[in-house]
Amino acid sequence: MSAGSEAASAAITVVLPDGQSRELPAGATGADLAASLGRRAAKDALIAVADGTELDLNRPLPDGASVSLVFPSSDDGLEVLRHSTAHVLAQAVLRLYPGATFSIGPPITDGFYYDFDLGVDEAGRPRTFSDDDLEAIEAEMRTIVTARQPFIRAEVDRAAADELFAQHPYKIEILDGEADDPTSGPTGGVITTYRNTDEFVDLCRGPHVPDTGRLGHFKLMRVAGAYWRGDEKRQMLQRIYGTAWGSAAELAAHLERLAEAAKRDHRRLVTELDLLSFPPELGGGLAVWHPKGAVIRKIMEDYSRDRHEAGGYEFVYTPHLAHARLFETSGHLDFYAEGMYPPMEMDNGVYYPKPMNCPMHCLIFGQRQRSYRELPLRLFELGTVYRYERSGTLHGLMRIRGFTQDDSHLYMAPEHLGDEIERLLDFVLSVLGAFGFEDFTFKLSTQDPDKFVGSADGWDRATAALREALDRRGHDYVEAEGEAAFYGPKIDIDVLDAIGRSWQLSTIQLDFNLPERFDLRYTGADGELHRPIMIHRALFGAIERFFGVMVEHYGGAFPPWLSPVQAVVLGVRADHDAFASEVVAQLAEKRFRAEMVPADDPLGARIRRAKLEKVPYVLVVGDDDVAAGTVGVNSRGHPVRRDVPLGEFIAQLADEVERKATDVGGPSNTAADVGGSSGTGADVSAAIAAASD
Repeated sequence: MSAGSEAASAAITVVLPDGQSRELPAGATGADLAASLGRRAAKDALIAVADGTELDLNRPLPDGASVSLVFPSSDDGLEVLRHSTAHVLAQAVLRLYPGATFSIGPPITDGFYYDFDLGVDEAGRPRTFSDDDLEAIEAEMRTIVTARQPFIRAEVDRAAADELFAQHPYKIEILDGEADDPTSGPTGGVITTYRNTDEFVDLCRGPHVPDTGRLGHFKLMRVAGAYWRGDEKRQMLQRIYGTAWGSAAELAAHLERLAEAAKRDHRRLVTELDLLSFPPELGGGLAVWHPKGAVIRKIMEDYSRDRHEAGGYEFVYTPHLAHARLFETSGHLDFYAEGMYPPMEMDNGVYYPKPMNCPMHCLIFGQRQRSYRELPLRLFELGTVYRYERSGTLHGLMRIRGFTQDDSHLYMAPEHLGDEIERLLDFVLSVLGAFGFEDFTFKLSTQDPDKFVGSADGWDRATAALREALDRRGHDYVEAEGEAAFYGPKIDIDVLDAIGRSWQLSTIQLDFNLPERFDLRYTGADGELHRPIMIHRALFGAIERFFGVMVEHYGGAFPPWLSPVQAVVLGVRADHDAFASEVVAQLAEKRFRAEMVPADDPLGARIRRAKLEKVPYVLVVGDDDVAAGTVGVNSRGHPVRRDVPLGEFIAQLADEVERKATDVGGPSNTAADVGGSSGTGADVSAAIAAASD
C-alpha cells in the first residue's frame, strides 16, 4: 500500500450543513468534530446528527456523511436536554426510594416526566409522592449533575436486558412489546441501554448529552397520577413533571411565563368573576353559565350569527341525539365510538347523543335533489355536541364533555373550491381578529399514503387548492405530511395569546368521505349527477374552549364591548346615589351595561372591588358632577379624568363598542387634570389613588 493510500485510510470526510467538507482522523466522533470547529462548539454541542441519524458525541462518524451538531438553543437540543434530565430524575428517585420501580420518562413540550411505582406501605396502601418530596428529589438530582456522570451507551441481547431489568416489570413489558415507550425499547432488533453508574441503567434509544454536568437548568414542577399504559384498569403510577432549559435565563423566563399563566388560569378566573361553574352534581366536564358569563357568551353568539348571515350562510337547527343508524352511516360508530356516550335503548331503537353536527347537516343537503345553481350551499348552526372524555383528561373549558360549536358545513362543486377556501381564510382571521387575536400560524396537513378515502386525483386537487389559497393570501405555513384525517386534507389555524402561548382554534377541513357515505349528489350544468365536495369549518372551534382561551388571553379583563359590566357608577357619599342612578339609567338607555353601587361602604373599598371585578370603567360622581352633569372616569390602564361630560363619555364608550376596541380608551391627561376643580374632586382623586395602591 502506498503512503498516500495509508493516509487516505487514516482519515474520513464529513459534509457540514453549509456544504463545506471537513477531513477528520478515521474513527473521529461528534466530539472530535465539535473540537475542530472551536472551543465554543466543543463546550456546547450535545449530540451529532449524521445522515439524519442522531448519535451520541462519543460515537464514530461515518465517512462521507452529512453531519450537523445539535446545541441547547435548538428545539432538538432542548429535547436531548430534557430526555437526559428525565434519566437523572429516575436515578434520583430510585436512589431515594429503595424498592421503587420505573416505567417511562419522555421529553415533552417545555419539559419532561417520569412515571414510578413506589409500592405499598405497611398497611398495604399505595405509596405516593407529595409536592413536598420534590425538593429532596431535586437536591439529589443536583448531586448527580455535580458528579458529571457520563451517559454510557450499550447494545445488549434480550437475556442481558432481562437480567438488567429483572426488578422492573414495566421495562419487561416494554421489551415484550406489550407497552410503548417513545424513548425506549428495541429498535431494528437492537436493545440499547444507557448507564450512568453501576447502580443505575435505563432502557433507552438515546441519544444523550455526554455527561450529567451538561444539565442543571431544571426544576421539578408537580406530581400527578397516571395509569400504566393509559389504562384505568391497570396500576396507578406516580408521575413527576419537570422542566429543563439550556440556560438559567431561559429557565427563569419559563417560570415567569408559568407564573403569569397561573394568574390567567381560566378555571380560577371564571369563579372569581362569577362567570360560570362546574357543579359536581352535573358530573365532570359539564358547565353552567352564570348571568355575567352568559352575557359574554350571548355577545359571542350574536356576533357569530351576524357575521354568518352577512356571509351568505343559511341557519339550521338539529337535535341533540339521533338513532344509531345515522352514526353507522356516517362512520362514527366505526371510527369514533370511544369518543361517544353510551347508547340509550329505546322502544324504537338505539339512540346516541350526537358527537358532531355534520351527519345531520348531510341529511339536510340530501333531503331533496340539489342543483349546481344552489352551490356553494353554506349551512350554519350553533350546535351542542357531547363527547366522552376520560375524567383524567378534563381541563376546565379547554377539555369538556358538552360544548357548542359555531359549526358550518359547505357543499360545493370542485370549481368553487379555491375561491371558497380563500373566503374562509379571510372569514376566520376577521372573526378571530375581532376578539383581539392578531398573531396566527397555519399548518397544512396532507394525505396519509396508507389511510385515506377518495381518489388520488381528488386528494391532489383538494390539497393544491388549500396550498394555493394560503399562497394567494400570503400566509406562511408548514406542511404536515401524512397528518390529514383519512377523509381529506385540512388547514389548522392557531392563535398566539397575550403571553405567547399557541392555541389551535379554527380548522378548514375537506371531506370526501361523508358525501359518499350519504350518497350526496347535485345536478350539474351538464344535466348529470355529481358528488359535491364538503368542507367542515368552525371559527371558534367550540364556544366554551374559545371563551376559556379569551379569559386567559385577557386575564379576565375583557375589553368594553365584551365585558359583562361595562361601567360601575359610584357616588362619593350617599347623597350622590340618586345622580349615580341617573347616570346608570342614561347608560342603560343607550343599551350599555352599567351598575350603581350604593355608598354603603367607603369609596376606596368600592373602587377596589370594581377593579377586582375587572370592570373597564369606574365612574365616580361627587358634588361638582351632580351640579354639572359630569363624571370622574377611572378607566383601566389610564389616568383618572375628572369633570368629563356624561355625553362625552357615552360617545367614547359607544365608539369603543362599535369598533370593538380591544383596550380601554380615553384621552390621556396631564397631572393637572386629575385633581378636579374643587375640594370634592381632590377627595375623589385621593380615594381613587388609594384604591389603586
